Amino acid sequence: MRIKDKYISPFTDFGFKKLFGSEPNKDLLMDFLNELISNETGKIISLSYLSSEQLGRSIDKRKAIYDIYCENQNGEKFIVELQKAEQNYFKDRSIYYSTFPIQQQAQKGPWDFKLKAVYTIGILDFVFAEDKYDNDVFHHEVQLFDKSTQKVFYDKLTYIYLEMPKFKKTEDQLETHFDKWLY
Repeated sequence: MRIKDKYISPFTDFGFKKLFGSEPNKDLLMDFLNELISNETGKIISLSYLSSEQLGRSIDKRKAIYDIYCENQNGEKFIVELQKAEQNYFKDRSIYYSTFPIQQQAQKGPWDFKLKAVYTIGILDFVFAEDKYDNDVFHHEVQLFDKSTQKVFYDKLTYIYLEMPKFKKTEDQLETHFDKWLY
């Protein structure tokens, strides 16, 4: 009797954390992140997993629990969230989540306020309500932007959202390693 192959769905909390959030599979997360943002960070050659639970500033303040939280060899932080079900305020939640690694960089005593980059990545199994009629853009990369100059004002805070239902390429249409990751 042949045992059927079993697959882990990356769109479940268990599957996502098993594939990307475990030490034996760290190379998968590094490869994915390198495909997603290597132009910004340079090649990630090492990652360290950090505690996924972030406590509020006091006992009565809200905490945050990330799916995956890690840092690269340069001390840049990465929050990676899989969101299966549509959430009305997912963008707000991701902004809130990014405040924790920013605040953690504050040092006691003299400090020049130089910050390391923070990347918040949302892999979404839904489409943002405001984007439901725009099927062309599924990969959003957001930074602070100066409307008057039309240039990035601050590049150390990046939000990346992948609206996976909009990715429609078939296996024959895959052109890049990144396409293969999304497929």
